[in-house]
Amino acid sequence: MRVADIDREIDTAKSAGPLRDIVIQPCPALLTDLRVEFNREDPEPATIAKIASRDVAMAAALIRVANSPIYARSRTASTVAEAVAMLGIAQTVAILTGFLLRETIAVKSAVLQHFWETSTRRAYAMGYIARQMYGINADIAHTCGLFCHVGLPIMLQSLPGYEGTLSRAYHASDRTFTQVENEAHRTDHAVVGAIVAKTWRLPPIVAIAVRLHHDFTVLTDDNIPAEVRTLVAMSLLAEHLVSLHEGQAPSVEWEQHGAECLEYLHVGAAEIDHWLDALQGQFEVPAGF
Repeated sequence: MRVADIDREIDTAKSAGPLRDIVIQPCPALLTDLRVEFNREDPEPATIAKIASRDVAMAAALIRVANSPIYARSRTASTVAEAVAMLGIAQTVAILTGFLLRETIAVKSAVLQHFWETSTRRAYAMGYIARQMYGINADIAHTCGLFCHVGLPIMLQSLPGYEGTLSRAYHASDRTFTQVENEAHRTDHAVVGAIVAKTWRLPPIVAIAVRLHHDFTVLTDDNIPAEVRTLVAMSLLAEHLVSLHEGQAPSVEWEQHGAECLEYLHVGAAEIDHWLDALQGQFEVPAGF
Protein backbone atom coordinates (compact mmCIF):
# COMPACT_ATOMS: atom_id res chain seq x y z
CA MET A 1 0.00 0.00 0.00
CA ARG A 2 1.28 3.46 -0.91
CA VAL A 3 0.02 6.95 -0.14
CA ALA A 4 -0.56 7.66 -3.83
CA ASP A 5 -2.84 4.61 -4.07
CA ILE A 6 -4.83 5.71 -1.03
CA ASP A 7 -5.10 9.22 -2.42
CA ARG A 8 -6.50 7.86 -5.69
CA GLU A 9 -8.95 5.68 -3.77
CA ILE A 10 -10.26 8.73 -1.91
CA ASP A 11 -10.66 10.60 -5.21
CA THR A 12 -12.55 7.78 -6.92
CA ALA A 13 -14.69 6.76 -3.92
CA LYS A 14 -16.92 9.80 -4.30
CA SER A 15 -17.51 9.31 -8.01
CA ALA A 16 -18.28 5.60 -8.03
CA GLY A 17 -20.03 2.91 -6.07
CA PRO A 18 -22.14 3.49 -2.96
CA LEU A 19 -20.82 7.01 -2.32
CA ARG A 20 -21.64 8.58 -5.67
CA ASP A 21 -24.78 10.26 -4.27
CA ILE A 22 -23.41 11.20 -0.87
CA VAL A 23 -23.64 14.88 0.08
CA ILE A 24 -20.47 16.54 1.38
CA GLN A 25 -21.09 19.99 2.81
CA PRO A 26 -18.64 22.60 1.46
CA CYS A 27 -15.95 23.89 3.76
CA PRO A 28 -17.10 27.06 5.55
CA ALA A 29 -15.46 30.19 4.16
CA LEU A 30 -14.41 31.19 7.68
CA LEU A 31 -12.47 27.95 8.11
CA THR A 32 -10.80 28.39 4.72
CA ASP A 33 -9.71 31.89 5.69
CA LEU A 34 -8.48 30.69 9.10
CA ARG A 35 -6.36 27.93 7.64
CA VAL A 36 -4.92 30.19 4.92
CA GLU A 37 -3.71 32.59 7.60
CA PHE A 38 -2.59 29.78 9.91
CA ASN A 39 -0.51 28.19 7.15
CA ARG A 40 1.41 31.40 6.45
CA GLU A 41 5.05 31.45 7.51
CA ASP A 42 4.27 34.04 10.19
CA PRO A 43 0.51 34.08 10.92
CA GLU A 44 -0.84 37.25 12.50
CA PRO A 45 -2.88 36.92 15.72
CA ALA A 46 -4.76 40.10 14.78
CA THR A 47 -5.86 38.56 11.48
CA ILE A 48 -6.99 35.35 13.22
CA ALA A 49 -8.97 37.45 15.71
CA LYS A 50 -10.54 39.47 12.89
CA ILE A 51 -11.68 36.30 11.09
CA ALA A 52 -13.07 34.82 14.32
CA SER A 53 -14.96 38.04 15.00
CA ARG A 54 -16.91 37.73 11.74
CA ASP A 55 -19.24 35.20 13.39
CA VAL A 56 -20.78 36.34 16.67
CA ALA A 57 -21.49 32.82 17.98
CA MET A 58 -17.99 31.63 17.10
CA ALA A 59 -16.40 34.66 18.78
CA ALA A 60 -18.46 34.11 21.92
CA ALA A 61 -17.53 30.42 21.99
CA LEU A 62 -13.83 31.25 21.73
CA ILE A 63 -14.03 33.70 24.64
CA ARG A 64 -15.91 31.12 26.74
CA VAL A 65 -13.20 28.54 26.14
CA ALA A 66 -10.43 31.01 26.97
CA ASN A 67 -12.18 31.79 30.25
CA SER A 68 -13.00 28.17 31.13
CA PRO A 69 -11.56 26.59 34.30
CA ILE A 70 -9.25 24.27 32.36
CA TYR A 71 -6.95 27.20 31.57
CA ALA A 72 -7.06 28.69 35.08
CA ARG A 73 -6.00 32.17 33.93
CA SER A 74 -5.36 34.94 36.45
CA ARG A 75 -7.30 37.31 34.21
CA THR A 76 -10.26 36.84 31.88
CA ALA A 77 -10.58 37.59 28.18
CA SER A 78 -13.23 40.13 27.28
CA THR A 79 -12.46 40.38 23.55
CA VAL A 80 -11.63 37.93 20.77
CA ALA A 81 -8.15 39.44 20.44
CA GLU A 82 -7.49 38.80 24.13
CA ALA A 83 -8.77 35.23 23.79
CA VAL A 84 -6.41 34.60 20.85
CA ALA A 85 -3.50 36.07 22.81
CA MET A 86 -4.26 33.85 25.80
CA LEU A 87 -4.84 30.64 23.85
CA GLY A 88 -2.24 31.04 21.12
CA ILE A 89 -2.83 30.80 17.39
CA ALA A 90 -2.63 26.99 17.06
CA GLN A 91 -5.07 26.33 19.91
CA THR A 92 -7.40 29.05 18.64
CA VAL A 93 -7.55 27.56 15.15
CA ALA A 94 -8.09 24.07 16.59
CA ILE A 95 -11.01 25.30 18.73
CA LEU A 96 -12.59 27.24 15.87
CA THR A 97 -12.20 24.29 13.49
CA GLY A 98 -14.24 22.18 15.90
CA PHE A 99 -16.87 24.90 16.25
CA LEU A 100 -17.28 25.32 12.49
CA LEU A 101 -17.37 21.57 11.93
CA ARG A 102 -20.27 21.23 14.39
CA GLU A 103 -22.09 24.19 12.86
CA THR A 104 -21.75 22.79 9.33
CA ILE A 105 -22.52 19.09 9.82
CA ALA A 106 -25.79 18.44 11.62
CA VAL A 107 -26.22 15.40 13.85
CA LYS A 108 -29.87 14.46 14.22
CA SER A 109 -30.02 10.95 15.61
CA ALA A 110 -30.49 9.40 19.03
CA VAL A 111 -27.76 6.91 18.12
CA LEU A 112 -25.29 9.80 17.75
CA GLN A 113 -26.62 11.76 20.72
CA HIS A 114 -23.17 12.38 22.20
CA PHE A 115 -21.27 12.47 18.92
CA TRP A 116 -19.72 15.93 19.29
CA GLU A 117 -18.83 15.45 22.94
CA THR A 118 -16.92 12.28 22.07
CA SER A 119 -15.36 13.82 18.95
CA THR A 120 -14.18 16.84 20.93
CA ARG A 121 -12.69 14.61 23.62
CA ARG A 122 -10.92 12.48 21.00
CA ALA A 123 -9.44 15.60 19.42
CA TYR A 124 -8.24 16.91 22.80
CA ALA A 125 -6.74 13.50 23.60
CA MET A 126 -4.88 13.26 20.30
CA GLY A 127 -3.53 16.79 20.66
CA TYR A 128 -2.42 16.04 24.22
CA ILE A 129 -0.73 12.76 23.27
CA ALA A 130 1.08 14.54 20.43
CA ARG A 131 2.51 17.08 22.85
CA GLN A 132 3.95 14.23 24.94
CA MET A 133 5.76 12.73 21.97
CA TYR A 134 8.32 13.71 19.37
CA GLY A 135 7.78 14.09 15.64
CA ILE A 136 4.05 14.74 15.54
CA ASN A 137 2.34 18.12 15.21
CA ALA A 138 -0.29 18.67 17.91
CA ASP A 139 -2.51 20.75 15.60
CA ILE A 140 -2.47 17.98 12.99
CA ALA A 141 -3.28 15.40 15.66
CA HIS A 142 -6.15 17.49 17.08
CA THR A 143 -7.62 18.01 13.61
CA CYS A 144 -7.31 14.32 12.82
CA GLY A 145 -9.18 13.52 16.03
CA LEU A 146 -12.00 15.87 15.05
CA PHE A 147 -12.41 14.38 11.59
CA CYS A 148 -11.88 10.66 12.35
CA HIS A 149 -15.60 9.97 12.73
CA VAL A 150 -17.11 12.87 10.79
CA GLY A 151 -18.20 10.35 8.17
CA LEU A 152 -20.81 8.95 10.58
CA PRO A 153 -23.33 11.84 10.46
CA ILE A 154 -22.76 12.29 6.73
CA MET A 155 -23.51 8.64 6.03
CA LEU A 156 -26.53 8.89 8.33
CA GLN A 157 -27.88 11.75 6.21
CA SER A 158 -27.15 10.10 2.86
CA LEU A 159 -27.39 6.30 3.06
CA PRO A 160 -30.75 4.54 3.57
CA GLY A 161 -30.72 2.15 6.51
CA TYR A 162 -27.52 3.54 8.00
CA GLU A 163 -29.08 4.34 11.39
CA GLY A 164 -29.74 0.64 11.89
CA THR A 165 -26.19 -0.13 10.82
CA LEU A 166 -24.90 2.35 13.39
CA SER A 167 -26.86 0.69 16.16
CA ARG A 168 -25.56 -2.76 15.19
CA ALA A 169 -21.99 -1.47 14.91
CA TYR A 170 -22.05 0.11 18.37
CA HIS A 171 -23.28 -3.13 19.95
CA ALA A 172 -21.24 -5.65 17.94
CA SER A 173 -18.88 -7.76 20.03
CA ASP A 174 -17.58 -10.06 17.30
CA ARG A 175 -16.84 -7.55 14.52
CA THR A 176 -15.25 -4.14 14.29
CA PHE A 177 -17.26 -1.01 13.55
CA THR A 178 -16.03 -0.74 9.97
CA GLN A 179 -16.67 -4.44 9.29
CA VAL A 180 -20.33 -3.93 10.18
CA GLU A 181 -20.48 -0.83 7.95
CA ASN A 182 -18.88 -2.53 4.97
CA GLU A 183 -21.11 -5.58 5.24
CA ALA A 184 -24.18 -3.34 4.98
CA HIS A 185 -23.03 -0.53 2.67
CA ARG A 186 -19.78 -1.58 0.94
CA THR A 187 -18.04 1.43 2.45
CA ASP A 188 -17.34 2.95 5.86
CA HIS A 189 -16.98 6.21 7.75
CA ALA A 190 -13.18 6.23 7.38
CA VAL A 191 -13.55 6.58 3.60
CA VAL A 192 -16.21 9.27 3.95
CA GLY A 193 -14.20 11.15 6.57
CA ALA A 194 -11.19 11.18 4.26
CA ILE A 195 -13.35 12.59 1.46
CA VAL A 196 -14.50 15.37 3.79
CA ALA A 197 -10.92 16.14 4.86
CA LYS A 198 -9.79 16.33 1.25
CA THR A 199 -12.83 18.33 0.11
CA TRP A 200 -12.17 20.82 2.91
CA ARG A 201 -8.50 21.05 1.86
CA LEU A 202 -7.12 19.97 5.19
CA PRO A 203 -3.44 18.95 5.27
CA PRO A 204 -3.05 15.81 3.09
CA ILE A 205 -1.68 13.82 6.01
CA VAL A 206 -5.00 14.31 7.84
CA ALA A 207 -7.02 12.84 4.97
CA ILE A 208 -4.67 9.83 4.72
CA ALA A 209 -4.68 9.23 8.49
CA VAL A 210 -8.49 9.49 8.67
CA ARG A 211 -8.78 6.98 5.82
CA LEU A 212 -6.45 4.52 7.59
CA HIS A 213 -7.38 5.04 11.23
CA HIS A 214 -9.06 1.62 11.46
CA ASP A 215 -6.42 -0.22 9.40
CA PHE A 216 -3.73 -1.33 11.84
CA THR A 217 -1.79 -3.30 9.24
CA VAL A 218 -0.21 0.05 8.33
CA LEU A 219 1.76 0.04 11.60
CA THR A 220 4.22 -2.37 9.97
CA ASP A 221 3.98 -0.95 6.44
CA ASP A 222 7.11 1.06 5.61
CA ASN A 223 5.41 2.47 2.51
CA ILE A 224 3.21 4.56 4.81
CA PRO A 225 4.89 7.66 6.32
CA ALA A 226 5.79 7.30 9.98
CA GLU A 227 3.66 10.34 10.90
CA VAL A 228 0.55 8.70 9.43
CA ARG A 229 1.25 5.44 11.27
CA THR A 230 1.71 7.40 14.49
CA LEU A 231 -1.64 9.14 13.99
CA VAL A 232 -3.34 5.78 13.39
CA ALA A 233 -1.91 4.36 16.62
CA MET A 234 -2.72 7.56 18.51
CA SER A 235 -6.31 7.55 17.29
CA LEU A 236 -7.01 4.15 18.85
CA LEU A 237 -5.29 5.17 22.09
CA ALA A 238 -7.27 8.43 22.19
CA GLU A 239 -10.48 6.49 21.56
CA HIS A 240 -9.59 4.21 24.47
CA LEU A 241 -8.90 7.15 26.80
CA VAL A 242 -12.29 8.65 25.90
CA SER A 243 -14.01 5.30 26.46
CA LEU A 244 -12.41 5.00 29.89
CA HIS A 245 -13.58 8.50 30.78
CA GLU A 246 -17.12 7.79 29.56
CA GLY A 247 -17.30 4.46 31.38
CA GLN A 248 -17.56 2.41 28.19
CA ALA A 249 -16.27 -1.13 27.76
CA PRO A 250 -13.07 -1.50 25.70
CA SER A 251 -13.82 -1.67 21.99
CA VAL A 252 -13.27 -4.75 19.85
CA GLU A 253 -10.46 -2.89 18.11
CA TRP A 254 -8.75 -2.03 21.40
CA GLU A 255 -8.89 -5.68 22.44
CA GLN A 256 -7.45 -6.73 19.08
CA HIS A 257 -4.93 -3.96 18.37
CA GLY A 258 -4.41 -1.91 21.52
CA ALA A 259 -1.22 -3.70 22.50
CA GLU A 260 0.43 -3.23 19.11
CA CYS A 261 -0.54 0.47 19.05
CA LEU A 262 0.97 0.98 22.51
CA GLU A 263 4.09 -0.86 21.41
CA TYR A 264 4.37 1.29 18.30
CA LEU A 265 4.03 4.46 20.40
CA HIS A 266 6.28 3.14 23.21
CA VAL A 267 3.54 3.86 25.75
CA GLY A 268 2.81 1.85 28.88
CA ALA A 269 -0.03 1.42 31.36
CA ALA A 270 1.39 4.03 33.73
CA GLU A 271 1.30 6.65 30.99
CA ILE A 272 -2.30 5.79 30.14
CA ASP A 273 -3.32 6.35 33.77
CA HIS A 274 -1.38 9.62 33.97
CA TRP A 275 -2.72 10.93 30.66
CA LEU A 276 -6.30 10.07 31.60
CA ASP A 277 -5.92 12.07 34.82
CA ALA A 278 -4.33 14.98 32.96
CA LEU A 279 -7.15 15.08 30.40
CA GLN A 280 -10.06 15.14 32.86
CA GLY A 281 -10.43 18.92 32.75
CA GLN A 282 -10.48 19.12 28.96
CA PHE A 283 -12.82 16.14 28.71
CA GLU A 284 -15.37 18.01 30.81
CA VAL A 285 -15.55 21.04 28.47
CA PRO A 286 -18.94 20.79 26.69
CA ALA A 287 -18.70 20.19 22.94
CA GLY A 288 -20.80 23.26 22.28
CA PHE A 289 -18.59 25.38 24.57
